[in-house]
Amino acid sequence: MNTTPEERLAAAGLKLPPVAPPVAVYVPTVVSGHYVYTSGQLPMVDGALPRTGKVGGEVTPEQGAELARQCALNALAAVASVAGDLSAVKRVVKVVGFVASTPDFTGQPGVVNGASELLGTAFGDAGIHARSAVGVAALPLDAPVEVELTVELHTPMGV
Repeated sequence: MNTTPEERLAAAGLKLPPVAPPVAVYVPTVVSGHYVYTSGQLPMVDGALPRTGKVGGEVTPEQGAELARQCALNALAAVASVAGDLSAVKRVVKVVGFVASTPDFTGQPGVVNGASELLGTAFGDAGIHARSAVGVAALPLDAPVEVELTVELHTPMGV
């Protein structure tokens, strides 16, 4: 039996949150033909960051991975807000994860796995993607993680 990405997320105990409002001058998504590009999504839950600080410092790598998962969930909410629902997504093309980390921390890929694993849960093989995991000195609002997505849609949308 085919299930939708939303049903697969629900089976994992997750649901799409409301789209997080931008914290500066930008839009959550841009659609161009078959592609949706999300702005970087912070791990907001109910309008607030559940944790702040640096991975490798105040934030453990495991906590960072959970926050990256929340970032990806927020990015999927932004995608669904313009695509109608996640069944419109043909595949996840690219994930870029930024990890605010201490200078000696080198486990950024493991942190961003939280986002990648969520996309696999939602889309199966269509969630396999190219990816960058980048360590940075600081992120907006002292967020430990930020994630952006590029997804391809089955049907192009207005340009």
